[in-house]
Amino acid sequence: MFGRVKPLDAILATAEKKSLHRSLGPVQLTLLGVGAIIGTGIFVLTAEAAQKAGPGMMWSFVIAGFVCAVAALCYSELASMVPVSGSAYTYTYAVMGEVLAWMVGWALILEYAVAASAVCVGWSGYFVGLLRDYVGITIPDAFANGPFAGGLLNLPALVIGLLVTWLLMIGTSESAKVNAALVAIKVAALSLFVFATAKYLNNGPNFTPFTPNGWGIIGVGGAAASIFFAYVGFDAVSTAAEETKNPQRNVPIGLIGSLAICTVFYLLVAGGAIGAIGAQPVTGPGGEVLAPGSVELANQCAALAKAGHEPLSCSKEALAHVLKEIGWTKLGGVIGLAAGMALPSVILMMLFGQTRIFFVMARDGLLPEKLATIHPKWKTPHIVTGITGVFVAVAAAFLPVGKLADISNSGTLFAFFMVAIAVLVLRKTEPNRKRPFRTPLIWITAPLAIIGTVSLYFLLPFDAKMVLPVWGVLGLAIYYGYSRSRSHVGRGLVEVHEADSDVPHSSVPPLPGVDVD
Repeated sequence: MFGRVKPLDAILATAEKKSLHRSLGPVQLTLLGVGAIIGTGIFVLTAEAAQKAGPGMMWSFVIAGFVCAVAALCYSELASMVPVSGSAYTYTYAVMGEVLAWMVGWALILEYAVAASAVCVGWSGYFVGLLRDYVGITIPDAFANGPFAGGLLNLPALVIGLLVTWLLMIGTSESAKVNAALVAIKVAALSLFVFATAKYLNNGPNFTPFTPNGWGIIGVGGAAASIFFAYVGFDAVSTAAEETKNPQRNVPIGLIGSLAICTVFYLLVAGGAIGAIGAQPVTGPGGEVLAPGSVELANQCAALAKAGHEPLSCSKEALAHVLKEIGWTKLGGVIGLAAGMALPSVILMMLFGQTRIFFVMARDGLLPEKLATIHPKWKTPHIVTGITGVFVAVAAAFLPVGKLADISNSGTLFAFFMVAIAVLVLRKTEPNRKRPFRTPLIWITAPLAIIGTVSLYFLLPFDAKMVLPVWGVLGLAIYYGYSRSRSHVGRGLVEVHEADSDVPHSSVPPLPGVDVD
């Protein structure tokens, strides 16, 4: 099981060829992390967290941020040692062998694809609100929501998923400047939200009871497992280790600094939302707790809306809704517009990351190389992009954002769990290998990352937990039925291409500063 390891020296030889210039300092790294982390989660999942934890979602942000911090420190050591790739798949291949690397790569495919679907649904909520409030067009509920939210299908989510897929297939590119502007818009919008709601932070009655559902799966712990989605993206810092001056010092500053800033930001946003309009969970007719993303919750929200009341837990455009409720209608529209502008580029990055994982696995022989075929005119991996995009769009059309985020989190948590184990294994097997960045207090930090990721996984809803093992069994069947016999490492073809670690041969460049959460 652990016999097929891609030689670390071969991977590092590729890294030496790249010779990237070390130019990033702690401030640049921290800002890079802030831009990468703040995204879909805070714009969309605030309502999901409110339904699970009520005002206690503030603790959920702290818990999720801490687990990300210890996982990030483990991630950084491997990123500095194996700077050829920013993927946990390559790290695992170099340390623990092909089978576990396949499982990590397979989980990352789940993570990227489902996360892209979640962003599509999140974008749809803001888009529908903008059309209704500023254009006067109301999309019927049947076509603005999937079956779990009381509709037939989420048409805007389906359309944006297919549109972004088409753009990726034909090779339409976006410039780094445009994407940097989108990051600035996103951060500015959240700053305006904090400014508008700051006076409500001491509105005590809206914070009581603080943990109405306790600390379990439908409570603070479950909200932390869901809100984890709002932090993913910090790997943008750890994968920049090769381009960082004094990485031993600056990488942890960038990681912990960006996570700390984002946690404070999130707490201010959550506190402002809670103080302004309250965040108590919506309960059923008998006072029972209703699960987020359930038909029962959708029906109860519809009944409340008819009565002229829409709690935070029911909103599809949570932050814009809060501002509209407290009289900042125009600013609420600005928040909605900011989300509408920024989120499609996130979908693009998720789909783009998906093609990167497919490319590496196909080039290693673990997936059919036909999947990575380049279109002669568009110069993009059109087949794998098209297949992935259709899957993403269909999932977005029928599943609610909370369920999609939870499923994506299950894949991400597994990948981070494997990275924490890989760091410990490599410390034992190759203690003398050069490490530009060393995880501090490794025998405390890595076990905390392992315990944290496992705990959050088990706090996910049952159906989200079950997706990962079912997906894993399917992956193992493909591996032993197809991939194992065609593996390049298994056949002795140990060649590591620089293109394995970089962007696939596509005319779409990487988009610096765009979040992936």
